[in-house]
Amino acid sequence: MTHHTTAPGPLTPEQLHRIDAYWRACNYLAVGMIYLRDNPLLREPLRPEHIKQRLLGHWGASPGLSFMYVHLNRIIRERDQDAIFIAGPGHGAPGVLAPVYLEGTYSEIYPDKGEDIEGMRRFFKQFSFPGGIGSHCTPETPGSIHEGGELGYSISHAFGAAFDNPDLLVAVAVGDGEAETGPLATAWHSSKFLNPIRDGAVLPILHLNGYKINNPTLLARIPEEELASLMRGYGWTPHFVAGEDPLTLHQQMAATLDTCHDQIRAIQRAARESGEARRAHWPMIVLRTPKGWTGPSEVDGHKVEGFWRAHQVPLAGMHDNPAHLKQLEDWLRSYRPEELFDAQGRLIPELKALAPQGTKRMSANPHANGGLIRRALRMPDFRDYAIEVAKPGATLHPNTRPLGALLRDVMARNPDNFRVFGPDENTSNKLDAIYEVSKKLWLCDYRPEDADGGELAPDGRVLEMLSEHTLEGWYEGYVLTGRHGFFATYEAFVHVIDSMYNQHAKWLSICEDIPWRAPISSLNLLITSTVWRQDHNGFTHQDPGFLDVVVNKSPRVTRIYLPPDVNTLLSTVDHCLQSRNDINVIVADKQNHLQYLDMDAAIKHCIKGIGIWDWASNDQGTEPDVVMVGCGDIPTKEALAATALLREHFPDLRIRFINVVDLFKLQPAGEHPHGLSDADFDSLFTKDRPIIFNFHGYPWLIHRLAYRRTNHKNLHVRGYKEKGSINTPLELAINNEIDRFSLAIDVINRVPRLQVAGAHVKEALRDRQIECRNYAYEHGIDKPEVDDWVWPF
Repeated sequence: MTHHTTAPGPLTPEQLHRIDAYWRACNYLAVGMIYLRDNPLLREPLRPEHIKQRLLGHWGASPGLSFMYVHLNRIIRERDQDAIFIAGPGHGAPGVLAPVYLEGTYSEIYPDKGEDIEGMRRFFKQFSFPGGIGSHCTPETPGSIHEGGELGYSISHAFGAAFDNPDLLVAVAVGDGEAETGPLATAWHSSKFLNPIRDGAVLPILHLNGYKINNPTLLARIPEEELASLMRGYGWTPHFVAGEDPLTLHQQMAATLDTCHDQIRAIQRAARESGEARRAHWPMIVLRTPKGWTGPSEVDGHKVEGFWRAHQVPLAGMHDNPAHLKQLEDWLRSYRPEELFDAQGRLIPELKALAPQGTKRMSANPHANGGLIRRALRMPDFRDYAIEVAKPGATLHPNTRPLGALLRDVMARNPDNFRVFGPDENTSNKLDAIYEVSKKLWLCDYRPEDADGGELAPDGRVLEMLSEHTLEGWYEGYVLTGRHGFFATYEAFVHVIDSMYNQHAKWLSICEDIPWRAPISSLNLLITSTVWRQDHNGFTHQDPGFLDVVVNKSPRVTRIYLPPDVNTLLSTVDHCLQSRNDINVIVADKQNHLQYLDMDAAIKHCIKGIGIWDWASNDQGTEPDVVMVGCGDIPTKEALAATALLREHFPDLRIRFINVVDLFKLQPAGEHPHGLSDADFDSLFTKDRPIIFNFHGYPWLIHRLAYRRTNHKNLHVRGYKEKGSINTPLELAINNEIDRFSLAIDVINRVPRLQVAGAHVKEALRDRQIECRNYAYEHGIDKPEVDDWVWPF
């Protein structure tokens, strides 16, 4: 165990005694969560039946986390600071749950975990226990906006929370293992995007406890001056707190927090009084304490405190190892619980007084339950941005450019709770109309040439950085604290945030079952610069597989839309921006595309999510011979062109043309809330006719969604099959067999009466396909008849 001494500092002897006692109470609760299912305050000798059968949880980071939390409470109380706490080391949840319980919030939300002996017993038992809670700061944890299930996102989440929250302090514990990840490394640059006039502050506390699960951590083993240089190089002002004697460390931490808070307020005061926002060198803390601090020094002759063996459960075998049971009891009693809790099991009043009150408690701060303070967006009428479509499939327009105008006006109407995020590509993605009302945030140095199209400003609300990880983290932190946003990125590289999407989807899915978690704004991800228009980037930029990742997650929170033209895109985005508790993935390319639906028709089509395009069909009043389906912009165009070829050569062939905007319509209604009933699906796709489905992504995804449908045996899907290079659009389509000629040939092969009679047409179509490929190889572009193709009927 650690020895106690006294040391000078800003805390009076009484303050020092109380803050240490409060911290001891936190540590006692953390150990109790991991081990105990009964006898929570050791009112009788510890026996094997008091111990959980399975010992799960993580002790190592917990004492350091509660140490930070307790000291932050002092700053909140003494300085009237509004603050929330983010725990990067997710496995240190006992170190956060303990102070949350002690300040009363846990019992308010979960009355059966009351502030008494029975409540504490239930509180202990539920931790890492079937039917209880996990070992991270899960959504069930009051005050949490960051689970930490995957490491690397704590700082970016913290900055997202601080944006447009001028009075908020976001304290973020960064684990030294977490600090080895790529997302965390780029997130240190977030300080360069914090506007001290309109934003709050982020105080990172890099916790060097020296070890991961059973390896040293890099930042704990390099010289202190090298670490200080690294942090200064990132643009921070580091302050070091190091040692293992608690009373000395309490004084150091109190003094350092006072200094950091003074520096934060000085930066903010200077900017707000002058009205001039500049990049600041914000303070951060490096806290070095032993792994498993105050826990067993040794177990069975092996070092534990200050070593990787403290990471998870330091003592095991309680039920058949009396020596370990005795060591656990000694450990628990070393915190002197009889001094901390009264006869009923409540924290004694002089310690209870150390916690902030009401919503000043970090566990009860409404910013950590952002739906409580979320304000609906003031939306312009998306119909005002419609383009005229006098005739379906006759005119070209860039699909995303009118969307840029819509986002511009959303931002203008919501100047303090809406932001646009993207990795240096908003102009490329034709969303640059947003710069008319808000530039790109830039607080670093300016050069004269920046004035010529740079679109930079210190008060910009468009956030661009070449780290999808950091952008996505900012965006998630922003919506988790009650605001709204929009994220646009290239399709091939949205995979960078695959696992971030996974984590947020899991968070939202759990929140659906937590009644006190108010719904937050949806994440809106525009996936553009898509696979079928990588004319110059080639094979590396051809990957529509993010949709496959999206489908893996809970249908309660996942949505995928593939609007084929401008007006369906506008209608889709209007819906998505006003939705809650979803992740909306919108696939829409930025290039010129054929326009099909006027706004009235687009709205109806988007509401249905799937539908027959009568103007492209000729099966009215009869059973179709074949069902042709387009899903996505280029696949829809090629499916229409194939339909036109077939009607030209076989005027009596009955073709039903269907377009899919909402991909989850393909799933049965019992599998996804947007799914079609079997009756509606059969009406659209028939029970026995061939279906040629031209899809934007990998073809097997459609089979995965529709495998239970009546006519699945006749469903033939075309999509991207990893065949690409520097291709023209049609050549790439031909390589992957989603082109008009391949589709028309497929229909001939699958409609019985055409299998022989259509042989001459098949030959002609193959000839035209070869001609188109050769033309592309010779001229570097598609034939004019392809580029200029319009719907002929």
